[in-house]
Amino acid sequence: MSSATKEDFKPFNIDLWKYDGQKRALIPLLQSAQDTYGYISEKAIDYISHVTGIAAADIYGVVTFYAQFRTKPLGRYVVKVCNGTACHVNGAKMISDTIVDELNIDYEETSEDHSFSMLSVACVGCCSLAPVVVINDETYGRLTAPKLRKILRKYKQRAKKELQNSEGQA
Repeated sequence: MSSATKEDFKPFNIDLWKYDGQKRALIPLLQSAQDTYGYISEKAIDYISHVTGIAAADIYGVVTFYAQFRTKPLGRYVVKVCNGTACHVNGAKMISDTIVDELNIDYEETSEDHSFSMLSVACVGCCSLAPVVVINDETYGRLTAPKLRKILRKYKQRAKKELQNSEGQA
């Protein structure tokens, strides 16, 4: 095992105990690691490998095969673009183009300052509000490019203040 220790994975260990390192529990263990830490790090892969006896390369193969798993942390603000049928026909492409232009990130990318990530989702269940984005837990519907730019700029200001505050405390 690499430099990862039990202490590094204390919040995650409860699921390791629950599954008792069973090889058939790999997917639930990966889901638990991602739920706990927001993504699956190399340390987590090494740790799961050590506990289950599954080769780290095999675990990495599973992580990269399934779209549900991430190997990099998401930004502070996760912008989910609905690409369901209603949103698709009502301007989801315009929405994603606006986000690319405003935040300089594309699907599955995170901004350099780790403030924003953009994800595509199949449906958020707000078809009557199409096109829709969800930023963390806030849903925004009936979007136009100008309306979305205004929303994103508000989040950019918030992110900038949070970044300044965290640098001031360091």
